[in-house]
Amino acid sequence: MNCLQHLLKEPPILAGSRSMRRPSPLNLAMVRGGSRRSNTVKTASGTSTSSAENSALEPGADKSDTYSTNMTQAMGAVLTYRHELGMNYNFICPDLIVGSCLQSPSDVDKLREIGVKTVFCLQQDPDLEYFGVDIGAIQDYCLECKDIEHCREEVRDFDAFDLRLRLPAVISKLYKLASHNGGVTYIHCTAGLGRAPAVALAYMFWILGYNLNEGHQLLQSKRPSFPKLEAIKLATADILTGLSKNCITLKWKNGSCSSVEISGLDIGWGQENSPGI
Repeated sequence: MNCLQHLLKEPPILAGSRSMRRPSPLNLAMVRGGSRRSNTVKTASGTSTSSAENSALEPGADKSDTYSTNMTQAMGAVLTYRHELGMNYNFICPDLIVGSCLQSPSDVDKLREIGVKTVFCLQQDPDLEYFGVDIGAIQDYCLECKDIEHCREEVRDFDAFDLRLRLPAVISKLYKLASHNGGVTYIHCTAGLGRAPAVALAYMFWILGYNLNEGHQLLQSKRPSFPKLEAIKLATADILTGLSKNCITLKWKNGSCSSVEISGLDIGWGQENSPGI
């Protein structure tokens, strides 16, 4: 990891940039599975059909609607993922792709056609179960092919704190696989808009030598997404400080408190930090 010194040079504007402008809807028309290599990302903002109409038109569209709603609430930006439209992805670098999840063994062949040698999956079992993805069939087919490797390094969806804790181990594994297998590496979560771009950006920052801001700009130019920059910065600080811990003492007056909760700690989507005092 040869680029950690850049962290201290980064201006703080990107970490708070989401709050500086109002989120706008994004419908991302990306490279669909089976297309040839392309870096093009198109943004469409035309009229959209209702959830009921989508459900009637596409099987599983109701699940996509629910997932998109949850993702929008968690990310603080209006994001849309249409699982029923199949796998989508973008080349970020010539040997690095960020995309949505593989849905069947046939997607493995589509990736092999564009030179992918490593499939790096960040999904957890509940993510796979929600959309009915048979990860075992995908893994078994990769083993049969012998020229592509499938690896899972789970990170909890919508959870910046878990991402922070997992990044060092995840990037270490990603580096070893990419170095050993060569070719193109495909990083994916479910929608390819949160965890996967965050891992790709950390890899670009820690391993490939990109300045964090420059890497983020490149990522956004190829695939508009919402990686948690603060989680990457904090994970970098964790590495630099050796994950050292210091004991602190909290005091409050009058002894009238029945419980104490600490605010300001991002410990994950939908979770609370309670010291149990």
